[in-house]
Amino acid sequence: MQHFISSYGYIGLFFIALLSSACLPVPSEVAFGLAGAYCTTAFSAHAQFSVVNVVIIGTIGSVVGSQIAYELGRFAGRAIVDRYGKYLLLSHKDLDASEVWFQKYGAPSVFLGRLIPVVRAFISLPAGLAEMKRGRFVVLTTIGSAIWVWLLTELGYRAGKNQHFVKYFKEAEYPIIALVILVLAAGVWHRWHSMKNPPRHARGRN
Repeated sequence: MQHFISSYGYIGLFFIALLSSACLPVPSEVAFGLAGAYCTTAFSAHAQFSVVNVVIIGTIGSVVGSQIAYELGRFAGRAIVDRYGKYLLLSHKDLDASEVWFQKYGAPSVFLGRLIPVVRAFISLPAGLAEMKRGRFVVLTTIGSAIWVWLLTELGYRAGKNQHFVKYFKEAEYPIIALVILVLAAGVWHRWHSMKNPPRHARGRN
């Protein structure tokens, strides 16, 4: 991710934000935290980004990705899960849970959902399924996305200004990568296994 951001700059950040808001498992938390660090001289002699530009680009990318997910949910949400859900590790249960969340909290759930990891990637689908007004959806998504991107970027920026943190981060880089890979692999395996096999009580009824 560090190499990708360094190589593709703001364009790379835009597509990371877009994909992470369009129901794809892209780690925007890591991306914008690193982007914030690149707003300092932590990794090079000159700052590659500015906080304001990162927030603007990240917000625009998030809104575009969310709009794509919204339109998919509005016109083909269930059909997409039927056809591609097993590849995306997405089930009807996920859509049901998102719809319950949306029905319980209404339009504000779009704003709140943008601030919660994992939920933020899928909250646009139930908004589309519920045929929420597009104007309201875009406004709430924009505000929530801007806050989310700013928080991550600001955390990365403050960490980048702390040279002791950067030093320890570089020393622990490979152990951190190994740990993240193990956690992601375990999460994907558990997710795939739970989708493949129904719960025990459901099997008992069969």
